[in-house]
Amino acid sequence: MKVKNWLVLVVLSVSFQSCQFFETEKISSEIFLEDEIKSINWKDVDQYPVFSNCESFAEKKEQKSCFETTLSSHLYQVINSENTVVTSDLNETLILGFLVDENGKIAVTSMKIDSLLMVQIPLLKTSIIDAINTLQPIAPAYKRGIPVKTTFKLPLVIKSIN
Repeated sequence: MKVKNWLVLVVLSVSFQSCQFFETEKISSEIFLEDEIKSINWKDVDQYPVFSNCESFAEKKEQKSCFETTLSSHLYQVINSENTVVTSDLNETLILGFLVDENGKIAVTSMKIDSLLMVQIPLLKTSIIDAINTLQPIAPAYKRGIPVKTTFKLPLVIKSIN
């Protein structure tokens, strides 16, 4: 009987002391969310917006390059199709700011255009906005599997051809 009591006592003491090895630190959902939000790089996306011709690119750098190239090519085509005549040589850069919303819709948010360029091509702003509006819908950028808004700045060089 003494051995049984002693064995029960040993088993009980070991089981009470071993509970500390199974304890886990509980963390509140608010603290977890705060830590998770701090760890996210909000200035970068997991996948850039894509046009249909860019869907085959898997690397982010290639996606971004294809997106920018497709957009600038489209804008240059529209500007060149208007056969604009200028009275002096041009070699100006305009900065186009735009937003791609979570549905893939593109909107112009800003245009920094030199005054000489505006005098020589007065309908340039309208042409650019019309060109953006004629683009096919695209897939938006994604962050952690969720479609997100993204903003871009795109330089466009306008040169006159002699």
